[in-house]
Amino acid sequence: MDYKNDIENSVKILKKGGVLLYPTDTIWGLGCDATNSKAVEKIYSIKKRPESKSLIILVDSMDRLSDFVEEVPSFVNDLISHAARPLTIIYPNAKKLAKNVIAKDNTIAIRVVREQFCIDLIKAFGKPIVSTSPNFAGHSTPFTFNQIEDGIINSVDFCVEHGRETIRDLKSSTVIKLTLTGEFDVIRP
Repeated sequence: MDYKNDIENSVKILKKGGVLLYPTDTIWGLGCDATNSKAVEKIYSIKKRPESKSLIILVDSMDRLSDFVEEVPSFVNDLISHAARPLTIIYPNAKKLAKNVIAKDNTIAIRVVREQFCIDLIKAFGKPIVSTSPNFAGHSTPFTFNQIEDGIINSVDFCVEHGRETIRDLKSSTVIKLTLTGEFDVIRP
């Protein structure tokens, strides 16, 4: 299957409320429509993870951030563009997303992706996509496609072929949390 078909098939699955296994700008991820609560429930079910643990969503550009959070501080663009690794930022006051993707304190973790497949996928879909590690709760995080357990692979609606042989940075993103005063704390370096 080629790149274009992977994008087209992924978008079809996302529009139907299905779950994907796809390459992100960090590790492989389980993904779904971040605005569809039934699709998000499927992710929690596959991972056997409590819904009290929030998920990360991916957007394709800085311009999309204000669609899903009330306020994007002016320094965020500099933070993202100067980050050495992919940067996930936890923003206060999430909006227009599935309720079960938003944390109990109304925050949302969002990463503006840098990897071309993710950018093209999100643009083609037109909505943010959930990204969470493709492992069962309590199991170690797989850093390559070959490390993903068969139980995860067999539970998704579509598994992207693009990038299966690619070895990425093998690290999760850096995570910081913004406060309402505009300061931030590093959650995961």
